[in-house]
Amino acid sequence: MIKDALKIAQIHLNRLERTIEEMQNLGDLDNIDFEDFEIIKLIDTFIFRFMKLQDYMGNKLFKAFLITVGEYTDDMSFIDILDKLEKLRIINSTEEWLKIRKLRNKLAHEYPDEFEEIKQDIKEALKYVDFLKDAYVKIKNYLLERNLLET
Repeated sequence: MIKDALKIAQIHLNRLERTIEEMQNLGDLDNIDFEDFEIIKLIDTFIFRFMKLQDYMGNKLFKAFLITVGEYTDDMSFIDILDKLEKLRIINSTEEWLKIRKLRNKLAHEYPDEFEEIKQDIKEALKYVDFLKDAYVKIKNYLLERNLLET
């Protein structure tokens, strides 16, 4: 279960990072042309990939990890899961993860003509990619260090 969860999270992360590499070719996000369909496709791909990774980690990977290390109970709320991950030093902050989740929800519901808001939210999401990646790496290392994951 955890091995599959890590594999899928890695796929989402790889695709997100590749999209970010392509976005870097755009230059300053403040100057992007929202009339250029190729740019819109790239931005949409980034938003989609960011949301997919955040969703997958929050809904699948974290639970699978806690089950594997014997720290999950059926009555745990999402906040309980985040608090446990913070105590295990997988995430730095429950509050930070909740901010990412809120941003994810905001990105999912923005209107296509809200250019300035979209630009600001993309900039914020770009800052959080390292937070997501760091949590993934910490989970994998935690499992490897305790021989809970086949290599």
